[in-house]
Amino acid sequence: MRKVLPILEFLFFFLMMLSVSELSAQTPVYLDPTKPVDERVNDLMSRMTLDEKIGQMMQVDQSEVDTKLNDIATYSFGSILSGGNSDPAKGNLPINWTDLYDTLQTYSLKSRLKIPMIYGIDAVHGNNNVIGATIFPHNIGLGCTRNPDLVKEAARITALEIAATGVDWTFAPCIAVTRDERWGRTYEGFGETPELAEILGAAAVKGFQGDSLTSSSILACSKHYLGDGGTLNGDDQGNCIDDETTIRNLFLPGYIAAIDSNVGSIMASFNSINGTKMHGNKYWLTDVLKNELGFKGIIVSDWAGVDQVNSDYKTAVELSINAGIDMVMLPYRYGEFLNNMKSLISEEKISTERVDDAVKRILTIKFKMGLFENPFADRSLLPLIGSVEHRAVARQCVRESMVLLKRKDNVLPIPKSNVKIYLAGDHVDNLGDQCGGWTIDWQGGKGDITNGTTFLEAMEKAAPAADIQYSQIGDFPSGSADYSIVVIGEEPYAEGYGDATDLSIKKSDVELIKKMKSYGCPVIVILFSGRPMIVEQILHYTDALIAAWLPGTEGEGITDVLFGDYYPKGLLSNSWPASMDQIPINVGDADYHPLYEYGYGITSFDNSLAGSAPILLSGIVTTDGKHVELSFNKDMKDPSTANGQFSFTVNNNNYTTGINASVSRIDNTTLVLELDNSFNPRDTITINYLSGNIQSEDNGTLQPFNSFKLYNWTTPAAVTIPGIIEAENYSDMFGVVTELTSDSSGVFQLSGIDDGDWIEYIINVTQANNYYLNLRVASANSQGKITLSSGTRILGSRTISSTGGLQTWATIKQVIGLTAGEQVLKVAATKGGFNLNWLSIQNISTSVDDNPTIPLTNKLEQNHPNPFNPSTTITYHLSSAGKVNLTIFNMLGEEVETLVNEFQPAGSFTKTFSANSTLSSGIYFYRLHTNGFTDIKKFILLK
Repeated sequence: MRKVLPILEFLFFFLMMLSVSELSAQTPVYLDPTKPVDERVNDLMSRMTLDEKIGQMMQVDQSEVDTKLNDIATYSFGSILSGGNSDPAKGNLPINWTDLYDTLQTYSLKSRLKIPMIYGIDAVHGNNNVIGATIFPHNIGLGCTRNPDLVKEAARITALEIAATGVDWTFAPCIAVTRDERWGRTYEGFGETPELAEILGAAAVKGFQGDSLTSSSILACSKHYLGDGGTLNGDDQGNCIDDETTIRNLFLPGYIAAIDSNVGSIMASFNSINGTKMHGNKYWLTDVLKNELGFKGIIVSDWAGVDQVNSDYKTAVELSINAGIDMVMLPYRYGEFLNNMKSLISEEKISTERVDDAVKRILTIKFKMGLFENPFADRSLLPLIGSVEHRAVARQCVRESMVLLKRKDNVLPIPKSNVKIYLAGDHVDNLGDQCGGWTIDWQGGKGDITNGTTFLEAMEKAAPAADIQYSQIGDFPSGSADYSIVVIGEEPYAEGYGDATDLSIKKSDVELIKKMKSYGCPVIVILFSGRPMIVEQILHYTDALIAAWLPGTEGEGITDVLFGDYYPKGLLSNSWPASMDQIPINVGDADYHPLYEYGYGITSFDNSLAGSAPILLSGIVTTDGKHVELSFNKDMKDPSTANGQFSFTVNNNNYTTGINASVSRIDNTTLVLELDNSFNPRDTITINYLSGNIQSEDNGTLQPFNSFKLYNWTTPAAVTIPGIIEAENYSDMFGVVTELTSDSSGVFQLSGIDDGDWIEYIINVTQANNYYLNLRVASANSQGKITLSSGTRILGSRTISSTGGLQTWATIKQVIGLTAGEQVLKVAATKGGFNLNWLSIQNISTSVDDNPTIPLTNKLEQNHPNPFNPSTTITYHLSSAGKVNLTIFNMLGEEVETLVNEFQPAGSFTKTFSANSTLSSGIYFYRLHTNGFTDIKKFILLK
């Protein structure tokens, strides 16, 4: 018996070991969560085919596979994403996203090795793809908070609301150092300095991922590496031209901080550095990012970014993968990518070591995040989306991001009761405008696109006892309010669609603010924008100016500050240029004189001390050129005299004129100087105050100042037509620049005319008639095009072909019909790329019609004779120029002949229709269509 027991013990031990061995054989190492990540990765890679490895390097848009779900397993896709407009087919609510994620993951786990996908989205200011999610201010606003703890908390909340839908990966934070406000992605960066990208970018990474990448993390993606915010002229996807030291000092610190914060992925940028596309730039992607900085995570391409590296797709793939791209956001051509990769590997143009490095990085992230153990959405998190607690943090972000740029005494805060407040502007009650781009749709949208509180709703909630009246266009009944609040700004946009050559406030908003000022109460302007705007045209008419950026869904954050529940805290994260001429302007520039400096912001509601010197805030020359208005921070006394106290410099020359000074009848903070002489349009004018008796109502004495620049509103006199208009003598414009010209027929030219720019001229037409409009142009663009209008009347359009260069001049001719009297001629560039020297409007020797009067309405006359054989005359009248179509039809609606299909000027026209031999007798119809006008008449052919 004593010998039997050891034998039994041995058999028992052997069976136990056999059981463990069998279990081990059944459970691969890579599926054992107790094993170290490196062991799991190596085990899985040892089992993978080349096709499966390449599949892991692919990221495909969900819209490409939603009808080809089996391809997810067949190709073993490493990742699926939803691009900006790629929502679940069944809806855009949280549950729809959760269902979509779980469906796609189910198919992913049907792959041979059951490797889960990782799902990516652009959740850049909250889970902004999903209706009902909390939408935070865009990064430019968060940059103004200078509060890394708050930025981290906003990212943590965003991560929770992303996780609730199952999604694992957000392509955020954007840590672009934004050096040129013309760039359409300025609002995606925290600001113009590397310090903000470094501190706030790291905070966001920690908010998304936690202190380390775990199963409770959302994978962050710092982007766009490298130099995206430093391209020439702010061109999206353009060229960053700088020496390496500058690039390292400006753009690299944010990525170093992100890597130190364990960021799991970094996205390559669309832009080039010194002419080399980043997606194919091995030095910056591999030598610097991976080797020098020690980044161990995934480098993912941007949307079809690989395609831009070379016109030949196979070559583009080769260059990008060898440069260091690990995962390719295809987002569509996955079959072609697979074949190209296999071919390049077979040809030894891409090494298997490079592929293994990429796949190892991808799988390591998936194991660290626990996707193999918990591949599906945690639906218990769904109630967190848009919760009260989350919205409270977003509201805090709004109020801390707002920058108070200007405040006169006694304007803010506003009382909540016993007060009448006028609200005006197209952004007052528009949640889409409030949120901006990357909200629900890629480009954003207008109106109630998601759940949130508009500014109007916030005002009504905050001050129910106040008399709040709203008119978008500023039409109010007689009787003055205590305050006017005008909310204006940019329309939503994203990426290159936001690139701009002129950041001026739009003309209708300028006129609205001037209108609200005429009511005689303080005007508070709130600006919703993704970047600093040029406010020189409105500054004089504002008593307080607030940059609210793109605040998101929580409008009550704005009213928290307006009504004084909280002090303003925001400090500018970008320098605020005084004019377009200053852009680009950044702190540290040698010539640095912005309107508001980087880091500026008023953080108090305190009024100036009683008896302190009044501060000059703005000055203008009025439209008649004979009055100067000077606006101060406090009420001013009516000066007894001003002669000898002020002097002017005009175009760098001293200018003297008699002055009669008084306080404005509608604004006690403004002095009006009536001049004996007048200024000319576009004079550059500065004012100096020598010394004197000018005082504020509280007896503060105005101190001397020099060279204060005045905004010159002087309107040029109307040009008599027929006549010649020098291009620079416009009454208003958008986006153009006046420069000296090389053309012998002029001195100045308008340059920088881009798509959407326009120029307006005041003309006085002596007689209604058709005229030749001659334009002196120089163009390097064969597709330039202008549209001409007067008021609501379209006068015509004209293609501007290439003249051979921007200083090679030619005169082109266009017929336009003008009514008599004073009017505004508008020249709008629907396609830019040309310069303009002058315009000439001259008589046509022979009128288009015996009666030169421009028709008041479009009209189609009855043909004559009728019935007819074989020909008849059709007359029609055009009240404005446009595309004209005049077509003959038979009784069956079949087209018989097109008589006119061309652009024609306003006027009266006659066409002859001759019936050919194949037409039989019967009833026919002729139809006129132009500018939305259509008329049809019947006529009879008798043979």
